[in-house]
Amino acid sequence: MAMCGSGHSCGASAVRHSLRILFLSLVVACSWAETPLTLDKVLALADDNHPRLRAGSAQIDSAKAGVVGALAYPNPEFGARIGGQDYRVPGNVRGLVSSLVFSQPLELGPLRPAREQLARQGQQSSELALAAVRLAVLAEVRRAFFQALRKRSEISILSENVRLVEDFRRRLQVRVDVGEAGRLELYRADAELAVARTAASSARLQYVASLAGLRAAVGAPLEADLVLEGTLDTNANLPPADEVREVMLQRHPMLAWAQAEIRVSEARVRYETALRRPQPSLIAEMDRPPDTPTYRVGMSIPLSLWNKREGPIAAAAADLRRAQALAENGKLELLARLAGAYERYQLAGEQLRALEQGLIREAEAGLQAAETAYRLGERGILEVLDAQRVLRTVRLDLLNTQFDRQAALVEVDELRALELRRK
Repeated sequence: MAMCGSGHSCGASAVRHSLRILFLSLVVACSWAETPLTLDKVLALADDNHPRLRAGSAQIDSAKAGVVGALAYPNPEFGARIGGQDYRVPGNVRGLVSSLVFSQPLELGPLRPAREQLARQGQQSSELALAAVRLAVLAEVRRAFFQALRKRSEISILSENVRLVEDFRRRLQVRVDVGEAGRLELYRADAELAVARTAASSARLQYVASLAGLRAAVGAPLEADLVLEGTLDTNANLPPADEVREVMLQRHPMLAWAQAEIRVSEARVRYETALRRPQPSLIAEMDRPPDTPTYRVGMSIPLSLWNKREGPIAAAAADLRRAQALAENGKLELLARLAGAYERYQLAGEQLRALEQGLIREAEAGLQAAETAYRLGERGILEVLDAQRVLRTVRLDLLNTQFDRQAALVEVDELRALELRRK
């Protein structure tokens, strides 16, 4: 056996090298394995990457720039003129004449504070608008995530129904072969099996559509093959309706944004009113004729004789009334949404308890009894197929009720302005 220079065999070194390569390959394979997407993960992706949130952040930056512009002082103006001077009477001097003019606009009275207040109120409104958009985006992600879970569960229920029908059809085939049942019953079982397979295929298509909706709601690139991890059924207990309503009125960003828009409109009225006051300009001039220079200092004041800004002030006042009306309408809409969502959650909870406590077991027992009666010749195949349809319907009703309660809870959480992303 050949030996390496260090005294170890080259064969043992090759084995160790191969083991290292195998270990690294396993690590890479594990890193590329499909990682299940939980609700918190998709919320984090949307919170960090959604275009609407990036647009809202840009709007805040624009509002901050508006504050910087509102705090800036007006720029001065400088002018220069040059010409010539001739004489008409003896003693005048002929030569070059130059003039310099400097003008500095002044901002007196409430104009500058009103402009600054308008800009700062606009920044606050942009920040509250982003908070409202973020709340809506994360709530939509939750709805899309639970919708995908619902469609995935539908696939399981309908696939189980296909399995039941196939199993019954196989047992029926045996009875037809031995002459215990007619072929007409086999045709009915085949038709029911075709319906069950069609429903399962439709559920798979709807699941694909729900995943596309989830990708759109997240607003960020997701893997081609999504593996979701989560359940529909949550045991959340909501506070009393009055308490939930008070929390919404205190915390919902849309209400705060509506009030901020009222303050923006009030600041705009003050700013337009302040613009009506004439703003003077300080002027300094210097003339340099060929003989003796001349210096002048003065002030220019515009006269508000014809345009007293009645139009802009009236438009700002109308915008204020519009903002107040929209704020009141938004409050009423949110209260109506909260009442509806809270009631849906309560009703879905009652229906869910009824399904879980009795109807599911009754439907399963009914199917077993129908199959037993069919084997004994006491019932026909139609009773068995009807019992299978009832079980499938009850299972789907249970799933849909779980989703309805979950969707109502998402809306109540959105209206309560809860922190939907757990950091």
